[in-house]
Amino acid sequence: MTTTAVRDRGDGWHGDLLDLDAYLARIGHTGERAPTLACLRAVHRGHTTSIPFENVSAVLGIPLPLDIESVQDKLVRSPRGGYCYEHVTLFAAALKRLGFRFTALSGRVSLGADKILPATHALLAVTPADDDRTWLCDVGFGGGPLEPVELADGAESEFDGWRFRMERRPDAQGFAHWWLHQYGPEGWVDRHTFTLNPQYRIDYVVGSHYVGTHPRSPFVKRLFAQRFSATRHDQIDGLTWSTTLPDGTRTESEIGPGDLQRVLREDFGIDLDADVITRLTAGRPDTP
Repeated sequence: MTTTAVRDRGDGWHGDLLDLDAYLARIGHTGERAPTLACLRAVHRGHTTSIPFENVSAVLGIPLPLDIESVQDKLVRSPRGGYCYEHVTLFAAALKRLGFRFTALSGRVSLGADKILPATHALLAVTPADDDRTWLCDVGFGGGPLEPVELADGAESEFDGWRFRMERRPDAQGFAHWWLHQYGPEGWVDRHTFTLNPQYRIDYVVGSHYVGTHPRSPFVKRLFAQRFSATRHDQIDGLTWSTTLPDGTRTESEIGPGDLQRVLREDFGIDLDADVITRLTAGRPDTP
């Protein structure tokens, strides 16, 4: 695959509006600021392990604007997180400031499903200045990968025990569909599929509106929160807290409503006011 297949169209990512110093401090990056593969790996790992995944605003019916100022207020300046469209909008602005070429993509989360699901996941395909390969960056899934995965058929990557694999499959018309697989206790599972059709920020606004407001979207029905690191993946689904290790070992427990605020703050890095916690646990998605 040639790098010309994934050009940065430069439409609407507004890297000039990003407080780059604050963003890099948020993710703990103190290394080089250049469009190199090493920098891409470091920034991807820092973002994935520092900014949690959460859908609190969607559950409570609070608008989720994707302008850079709003996104960095929530994900950088506040002890909060976001879902994929927020994460990738922020990450794209950072890459823009750092000089990377990239294309925004839209994926369909499958997790082994045998039916076509809506394209509601945001991804980036990035080409560093010092490397002629293209890399898939998936900072908004909540469960890794820690670093970019090479966008090449059959490419496998392992990061601290977490394993991923890329696959390219043509459809009946010969059009290329890409699949990201993740290795777990049951072996390889297809996590999501996507094409290289470029997306723009306005496309993410449309996708985010569906994910954050449609009654059939799972993200408006109950709390999801995730924190990912080199050693563990923690996830809250409603009031169920599960922890998965790189070797596939999984534990699960229930969180008492009175403990949710503390768990979110101490274990997920998400600090919410008591009234927000009350509305989450009471199942009242009314806005303030």
